[in-house]
Amino acid sequence: MLWSEVKKWAKEKGYETIKDKEDGQYYWAKLDAPVESSGVAKSVSKLATAIFNHITEDKFVEYQLKFKEEKEYTKFTLSDYGS
Repeated sequence: MLWSEVKKWAKEKGYETIKDKEDGQYYWAKLDAPVESSGVAKSVSKLATAIFNHITEDKFVEYQLKFKEEKEYTKFTLSDYGS
């Protein structure tokens, strides 16, 4: 994901995003409620996920965790070509 694409998408959804060059983190806030709806992410993908989860009121967090678990599980299985 590109920072510029996520920033544009977030702006369309009513969010402001900032990349802090000193600490390398991404900050986000909902424009109409910046104090109650804000956060910090360590990467562009985590920034997009955090904003998406806020927009959808965390409806898909369980699915995301399950997907991540299954993805990590498949990393450690032997392929058909392994011995």
